[in-house]
Amino acid sequence: MPRAKRGFKARRRKNRVLNHAEGFFGSRHKLFAFAQEVVRKAWVYGYIGRRLRRRDFRRLWITRINAGARINGTSYSRLVNGLKKANIAIDRKILADLAIADPGAFSAIVKTAVG
Repeated sequence: MPRAKRGFKARRRKNRVLNHAEGFFGSRHKLFAFAQEVVRKAWVYGYIGRRLRRRDFRRLWITRINAGARINGTSYSRLVNGLKKANIAIDRKILADLAIADPGAFSAIVKTAVG
């Protein structure tokens, strides 16, 4: 009776890793052992990158809102504080978009919030 080899399962696992390693340089996309290391690392970096992207966008929005607020004679912190006190619930993404795309509407919001 022949011994049981892992066959299909092992090949599927290897191929899954090697497919993820496609485009990597040198042995990293050819040899399973190397590919396994770099693919795991890539997944970690991807996870970290998805969190960093949220942070980066928030910083960008705040910068844009601050620029628009200063054009209207106030600062970002005063504007956000005024929005909270006036019970105006607009998130930073929308405010930043208004500051760039529709300065008139942004000015109206600033006047309402800061008064």
